[in-house]
Amino acid sequence: MTHTFPLRFAAFALILSLAAALQPASARAATTAQAEHFVQVNIDRGLGILSNKGLSEAQRRHEFRQFLLELADIRRTALFTLGAGRRTATPAQVDDFVEAFKNYAIAIYQARLSAFSGQRLKVKGGIQRAPGDFIVETDLVQPSTSSDEKPIQVDFRLVPDNSGFKVIDVGVVGVWLAIEERDQFTSFLDQHNDSVPTLTQHLQALTQRLREHPQTAQEKKSAM
Repeated sequence: MTHTFPLRFAAFALILSLAAALQPASARAATTAQAEHFVQVNIDRGLGILSNKGLSEAQRRHEFRQFLLELADIRRTALFTLGAGRRTATPAQVDDFVEAFKNYAIAIYQARLSAFSGQRLKVKGGIQRAPGDFIVETDLVQPSTSSDEKPIQVDFRLVPDNSGFKVIDVGVVGVWLAIEERDQFTSFLDQHNDSVPTLTQHLQALTQRLREHPQTAQEKKSAM
């Protein structure tokens, strides 16, 4: 059996439990508007980097990597996806996994998004599920969408951060990718004696494969 993690588009979820009713409606509306603005500005910025023909491939890769590290709380997401595996791993092994996950996630985003040609993500609304827990809904709009062709729904889950917000998960057509990744990693660990170093090595190999053959991300429904 091959162990290729399912791959759709990419990023990450932690479920928080407090009730949104604890904040006044006016505060919720203002903060949700800020979350919507944050998503639209940063998605446009990311796609702008990938479509900038004035940059070399190496420059584009570097700038997009820095952009993702600013946008997403990748360590938090990585620890969530590792799940119970943290209990059997040493701190050093966890750190190695987080680094491998970071490189893997960035390689996935670069491979998937670099194939975009004229598509854009358009924010259509947002909600505050709980204090500090926001979902912004967007549509992936094709450059020439017919009236009977529905856009693809892509949702972003955000938490407040000192610099604004951090993305902790991405949902594509209702599937939250961090939860799916955690299920895949748990299955892998179950089949490999709960060895986090083995999972780390597997992510490193997948990352190398994606860097050498980015079209793999278009041909397979592979990981995040």
